[in-house]
Amino acid sequence: MGLEHEGKKPASLILPEKARPSLVTSRRRLLQGGTTALLLAGLGTWARPLQAMAGDAEITVDKAHQDPIPVLVPVFNGPYGAQISSVVGADLDSTGLFRVMGGPAEATPDLAALKARGLRAAVEGTVSGSGTLRVEMRLWDVTSGQLLQGTAYSAPANDWRRIAHIIADAIYERLLGEPGYFDTSIAYIARTGPRRHQQTRLAIMDYDGANVRYLTSGRWLTLEPRFSPSGTQVAFLSYADNRPRVYLYDLPTGQQRLLGQFEGISYAPRFAPDGRSVVLAVTTRNGGSDIYSVDLGTGTRHQLTDAPGVIDTSPCYSPDGRQIVFNSDRGGSPQLYVMNADGSGAHRISYGAGHYGSPVWSPRGDLIAFTRMQHGQFSLGVMNPDGSGERTLTRGFTVESPSFAPNGREIVFCRQNAAGQGGAGFSSSLGMIDVSGFNEHTVRTPTGASDPAWSPLRH
Repeated sequence: MGLEHEGKKPASLILPEKARPSLVTSRRRLLQGGTTALLLAGLGTWARPLQAMAGDAEITVDKAHQDPIPVLVPVFNGPYGAQISSVVGADLDSTGLFRVMGGPAEATPDLAALKARGLRAAVEGTVSGSGTLRVEMRLWDVTSGQLLQGTAYSAPANDWRRIAHIIADAIYERLLGEPGYFDTSIAYIARTGPRRHQQTRLAIMDYDGANVRYLTSGRWLTLEPRFSPSGTQVAFLSYADNRPRVYLYDLPTGQQRLLGQFEGISYAPRFAPDGRSVVLAVTTRNGGSDIYSVDLGTGTRHQLTDAPGVIDTSPCYSPDGRQIVFNSDRGGSPQLYVMNADGSGAHRISYGAGHYGSPVWSPRGDLIAFTRMQHGQFSLGVMNPDGSGERTLTRGFTVESPSFAPNGREIVFCRQNAAGQGGAGFSSSLGMIDVSGFNEHTVRTPTGASDPAWSPLRH
């Protein structure tokens, strides 16, 4: 089908039991009301309780924003102990919700001494084994002296990072009362070379930037990766054979296939919450684009919008699959609309100044993230599904492509800087920010990066 592989089949995601247009120019022109043509511009981990959990954490996320939770994460005893505890601490610290304190390995934490130092929680960990690791973790409520959680994990030694992420997720959930997001992946577009002639490769990495794998070789322009609900497939746009179309990449096998046969160009894919279909945009002869859904089992297509000359694009389902938010210029400028999943009942929800695009529905269903362009500057924001409560999270020359963490708490996005003469000074990187606009930080990647998509939890 014209697509290329990196050379060897990528390792599968293993589930535990428990002439290339400038992308910057294209997207900026699109939000300024451009034409459709410019759019083209095996972890065998098991976990078991060590001891019945006691007590309840008395900490809320809102309070943690204002006063990060002091938590002790000492070096774990045993092989890989230092590495595992380092990743656990880094995971918690990256949220801005915890104030992580390290320390030497201890058999049992001195809760009275820790309480006197103002600690709220303490972690205890031991590691045993070589080829297969057994990691025991205990989480203590320092204030009450109660054991909040005790769990043992077992996995091959080369999966020690995943064990660490799973432990951090357990701590996050136990202390904050909502699921963590550390044992996840981010698919993105790796970018190298001069600004106007960049090589783009489909890539995947751990949420924190570790374990980067390149899934395509960069022969063709590649954009817009999106995870399936199972985390085993990625839909993406490829210019393979100079024909921009949507493909599916199967992560366990490395196989790729074209998604649907359309007369026009297919782009902007998103999976339905049940994983059985993909919604996407397809260009029309009259300079517009319509939204279709494609059944992944039968290949059956359903056209959801049909407004001649109008650009309807960037569709994204609500978590319950009943509605779709999308971007349309049917009112004269790019704005956000919501319609029923069958295409009926479309109504506008964005009414602020400027042009809106790149909408994505939170996994919680409570927010829609978007990009807005006004006076030549981009901003990243969120609003309620009815359009109320709009607020800006961050601004920049270009901030775009928001994607929610599976718990709806954090957003990953792309930030690009303006280029000087000859493209000097241009950069494209990934950032993360809390949905409240709190704790913005950069995700380190080996190359330039754009178009991030957050996976569901792997465990």
